[in-house]
Amino acid sequence: MSKKRVVVTGLSAFTPLGLGLEASWSALLSGESGIGPITSFDASEYAARIAGELKGFNPEDHIPAKEARRMDRFAQIAVAAGLEVLKHAGYAVNDDNARRVGCMLGVGLGGLQTIETFHSKLLEAGPNRISPFMIPMLISNIGPGQISIFTGAKGTNLALTSACSSGLHAIGYAYSEILLGRCDAVITGGVESTITPLGVAGFTALKALSTSRNDDPAKASRPFDKDRDGFVMGEGAGFLLLESLESALKRGATIYGEVCGFGATADAFHITAPDEKGEGLANAMRLAVEEGGIAPADIDHINAHGTSTYLNDLIETKAIKAVFGEHAYKIAVCANKSQTGHLLGAAGGMESVFTVMALHTGTVPGTLNYETPDPECDLNYMGGGAKKLDPRYALCNSAGFGGTNASILFKKYEA
Repeated sequence: MSKKRVVVTGLSAFTPLGLGLEASWSALLSGESGIGPITSFDASEYAARIAGELKGFNPEDHIPAKEARRMDRFAQIAVAAGLEVLKHAGYAVNDDNARRVGCMLGVGLGGLQTIETFHSKLLEAGPNRISPFMIPMLISNIGPGQISIFTGAKGTNLALTSACSSGLHAIGYAYSEILLGRCDAVITGGVESTITPLGVAGFTALKALSTSRNDDPAKASRPFDKDRDGFVMGEGAGFLLLESLESALKRGATIYGEVCGFGATADAFHITAPDEKGEGLANAMRLAVEEGGIAPADIDHINAHGTSTYLNDLIETKAIKAVFGEHAYKIAVCANKSQTGHLLGAAGGMESVFTVMALHTGTVPGTLNYETPDPECDLNYMGGGAKKLDPRYALCNSAGFGGTNASILFKKYEA
């Protein structure tokens, strides 16, 4: 029996590069950087003082003011992106289809801003001054929950949390939900907004952030470059509308790409460091390729996790070589984080959007700041900027603390 086909019929992106798909994709291909000085709080005493903020985002452009005030910033972004992805897909949720439309999002940390705000209020004014909206504002699943409320989608509704793999895991399991026949369409991807005093301090304490280029933020995120010294925090959302091919054809939808395979694994190694041989991520890629029924040599493009940390970039390179052998050197590998920073739980969602766009348009983005090759990272990282390569099959990778890995296989849509 042939496998049900799952296609991408809608895309949305709220990123440090721009508000909306068109603005984000255009800036990505142009080689722009969305990284700059932190403006959301006074970071003058922090070792890391830069981030990829979502500039110019006004929640009231998408949500009534009263409702927006009762949401954490991550949920506001989620609703905006959820409404945009349905609009882009031309998909109307109604009484006839609502129970077959799901929402599955990756969220790494949830309402950290809300936690910090109300903890300060607790210390200053006492427990009786805490808002009854605090808990509903901070819980991770309120992102997909609010999208359900705003759109009327009544199918599977949940948040997946697997650190920096959250967004990609959500897409993978949304794909599975359609394969199993539980939903006809799913709003999916990742959302995150944790550029807060505690968030930045915590990642700085882990020595995970770049601290050497505060005066030149556009140069700070440099995946696979020899002079990389850590990642840059980012915020935003990247959503896809996944739909069964039958549903998409029935309503005459524009199809931007197809999901063909998904792999999820664990390193069983360390709480923050990746497996030294890259076996976990390699196995995730193998699983995705095998499920897609293709050979490793069929892969044309990989949108890498590429965080700009020494270990992640080295281990991901090893993993790619382990899976693809000599063909690894022919694959166009790019790292979007070089331009946006690391969106944590939203990273896999944003990067999946850009992977699908690469297949749909035939143009693969470059990797900004790849200037000094690392002898240990010697693949084709697209340091020369975006190129028209017309890829047919592409993988998108994510990895996260706790040793979690995910890889999704996308294909250029062919009727």
